[in-house]
Formats: sequence, C-alpha cells, structure tokens
Amino acid sequence: MIKVIHHRKKCIGCNSCVAIAPQNWVMDAEEGKSRLIAAREKGGLFVGEIFECDREANEQAARACPMKIIKVNQA
Repeated sequence: MIKVIHHRKKCIGCNSCVAIAPQNWVMDAEEGKSRLIAAREKGGLFVGEIFECDREANEQAARACPMKIIKVNQA
C-alpha cells in the first residue's frame, strides 16, 4: 500500500486532485475543500492508503496541487 498525506487545512478547493484521481479524492460540499477518501486525521494531517495502481494518478495530483499539500510515499 502507498501512503498519501494531505494537509487539508491549507486546501483552497481548486479541485485538481479530484479531477486527476477521482477514485481517491472527493470535494467536501460543506467546506469546499478536497478530501482523501478513507483518510484519518493525525496531528492536523489527513493520512490514507491507496493501492499501487493508483500511485501515478495521485503523484500527478500532488504535482498539480497549487498549494503543494499532497505527499505520496511508500507505506
């Protein structure tokens, strides 16, 4: 599994992660921020795991994020 870390507090809701990797990201209609599906909050960061087959899309989402608040790491 691959670990994805999202600093959600700094999210500006640009929707790029959702557009690039909709299998792992959704927009929160109430807050207007993206949310990593099935992520858990740890010390202000949201941490989730994705499958290897979703790695490339999430790396693209991390590169496309204007705030640079998405990190993709080996779990």
